[in-house]
Amino acid sequence: MFKNTLALAAFAAGLAGTASAEQGDWLVRLRGIIVAPTENSSDVQPGFPGGQVGVDNAYVPELDFTYFFTRNIAAELILATSPHDIVGEGTLSGLGEVADVMVLPPTLTLQYHFNPGGKLRPYAGVGVNWSIFYSEDASSALVGAVGPTSVDLENSVGVAYQVGVDFALSERWFLNADVKYIQIDTTATLNSGGTINRVDVDLDPIVAGVGVGFRF
Repeated sequence: MFKNTLALAAFAAGLAGTASAEQGDWLVRLRGIIVAPTENSSDVQPGFPGGQVGVDNAYVPELDFTYFFTRNIAAELILATSPHDIVGEGTLSGLGEVADVMVLPPTLTLQYHFNPGGKLRPYAGVGVNWSIFYSEDASSALVGAVGPTSVDLENSVGVAYQVGVDFALSERWFLNADVKYIQIDTTATLNSGGTINRVDVDLDPIVAGVGVGFRF
């Protein structure tokens, strides 16, 4: 019994053994992330009934900055950009890749940090995402099928949800794990010599990552 009590005391001391972020502090994190769309696509209309599109995963670095208004409440700005291949599905599956695109999705969340004085510091947040699509290009397979084609994806504004945890290594340095679900809805327009086709895509990616951070 005495040994168990000592073990619990040692564990509690370990969880509370480092300084916490205070009002006015900044955190900077560098994560490696996976951007995994959970996409849902309409048909490519009007020219390809039964043809949809899918979007592949991306693996990229992410940088974020967090400012503490109080010991518990903070705002985080998340910066990253990711490349994605767009592939044909349904009656378009034989084309394989139909386009590629870059996405810049700056995201601002308001967070609540639990256990700010402990070594293990979970948090949850909600905020807004603005996704900017750029460098859209039709694939050679699509061009071969329908001729020269320009591709344009509409930018998107949506809600972002976040949970994560920081694990203190020292007074300043910590490890981080983080998961976000981001609502991203867009319409892709394909212009093939004046013939217009459109497809609505709900990307709604899960963005999961691990990394390291510094408090100053």
